[in-house]
Amino acid sequence: MTGEIESGSESSRKRLGSFHFSVDHGDGTISVSRGGRGRPVVLCPGLYSTQAGLQVLIELLRRDHDVVAFDLRGHGLSSVAGKYTFAGFRTDLTAVLAELKSAGPAPVLVGYSLGADLAVHYASEHPGAVAGLVLVDGANPIPEPFIPAAEVPEFRAMWESSEDADGMDDAAHRVLLTGNEALELNLELDAIRTGELLGRYRDIGVPISMIMAASMAGTGRDERTRWRNRNWRAGIERLTRERPDITTTWLDADHQLVITHATDIARIVAALVARLPSPGD
Repeated sequence: MTGEIESGSESSRKRLGSFHFSVDHGDGTISVSRGGRGRPVVLCPGLYSTQAGLQVLIELLRRDHDVVAFDLRGHGLSSVAGKYTFAGFRTDLTAVLAELKSAGPAPVLVGYSLGADLAVHYASEHPGAVAGLVLVDGANPIPEPFIPAAEVPEFRAMWESSEDADGMDDAAHRVLLTGNEALELNLELDAIRTGELLGRYRDIGVPISMIMAASMAGTGRDERTRWRNRNWRAGIERLTRERPDITTTWLDADHQLVITHATDIARIVAALVARLPSPGD
């Protein structure tokens, strides 16, 4: 670790509003920021999202919560990695959360897209380590893969052709994964979501709020887009049959809802935090 995150830095948060530091672990260096006051909330980003890109949501959350945000490996100001796998990204989240082990209330994890899946896996394996989960358009136990096997070549060509177009000169926004690496990670996520993910929810005993995009795959009227959106909704129906205690909010949005509907997301996070016992109860 190369920056202080424990209770002794409270005066720094009050004076500066937020502060930045890095967390070193075996696979590289993770860029982290912390600011605000209240219940700790850890924002777990998704693929192709960075602290810089999520700044509006981060600032909204910091009005009521002590928010820890970070960049995944290969994103923003975090270091490059030799490979990008779901297991690797899990170690990024675990390394950040290890810095929150000082006395204090357990954090709420707010995960977006890939970050939602990371949050579910962490919570299922660390009982008592988190107080609640808010999962934004991710961690969905879909019945069928989002990318069917027959469409993988088409998606591979699309991801590879988008590499140059998606390049960012600004280091805080940059994403260093190749198109092929991003595709392979999405295929890995498909296998997890259609397989083991539903069982993970059975091992989580804290409040969970889902925030889902009604048009996750976009608003196109072609049959493939409509099928993907139906499949996305079917996954949540599958989950809530298994866990009827999970609350779900559907927003009239696409997968960019974390940007376009940041106010709604912050409100739902605050509602979940309000349901939690006060620290010390």
